[in-house]
Amino acid sequence: MLGAAERLAGRGDRNLSTRHWVASVQAEAYAALGDLDACEHAMERAEAVRDLSADSVNGGWLRFDGARLAEERGSRYVQLGRLGLAEEALERALAQTALATGQSYRRRGAVLTDMAAIGAKRRDADQVVAYGKEAISLARASGSGYVARRLQGLCDEFGPLRRDHRVAELGAEIATLSTP
Repeated sequence: MLGAAERLAGRGDRNLSTRHWVASVQAEAYAALGDLDACEHAMERAEAVRDLSADSVNGGWLRFDGARLAEERGSRYVQLGRLGLAEEALERALAQTALATGQSYRRRGAVLTDMAAIGAKRRDADQVVAYGKEAISLARASGSGYVARRLQGLCDEFGPLRRDHRVAELGAEIATLSTP
């Protein structure tokens, strides 16, 4: 995956935002490999998209303009187990207008699920339930299979919290969500 992303970035694409998107994809790959330094370096390259002029940003299918970087950074830190950094980035993402209540259900639901995952990793049932319930509400309101799948993945993180009746009830609610 990294090799293909690097080849795409090196093509001299007419649209400069593509190389920043590639850096974001690389950050995801490095996080999956557990390489914090490489992930952060790639995220820094991705964040440079904010310095581009409006006519340099892809308006087509890619639409990579940096608006999602806080949520992506937070998600990468969750993958890496850097929970404090993850929580800071995800809180910044939730404060963005684009993720305000009533806006993008899919994006907000994903961030809320990541916040619940942080709670699970910390064994904080209150955090798991608070963020998980809000994400379930968004999944139901939007019919988003993506959020439902993310929530189902969250159940794998419950570990010993499964014994907490509130977390068990959350898991049962998640199981009722459909994932087209």
